[in-house]
Amino acid sequence: MSLHGSPSSAELIEAVREWLERDVLPSAEGRMRFHTRVAANVLATVERELAMGDVQEAAHRARLESLGVADDAEFARAIRSGELDDRFDEVRSVIRADVDDRLSVANPRYVD
Repeated sequence: MSLHGSPSSAELIEAVREWLERDVLPSAEGRMRFHTRVAANVLATVERELAMGDVQEAAHRARLESLGVADDAEFARAIRSGELDDRFDEVRSVIRADVDDRLSVANPRYVD
């Protein structure tokens, strides 16, 4: 149950995206068609972030903790200082997982 009730933010975003794709895009031409497609893609990205963001954030925090760092700034500092040089495979695995998570929101077609 949400304080704001139904429809949820995710449902509203989905409805607008579907309207753009189903009703606006087919009749749009030129610049308007391009901007409609961009808007629909932005909304699809927001939908994915709402759906996956909390789980991805928790996984990201767990990955950083596995390296003994508290946040992205500390992770970057540890890499720059050479503190994690002897853990290259672990660092690469964390970065790869983070990139995959980001891509699964930004554009899932780019994820291996």
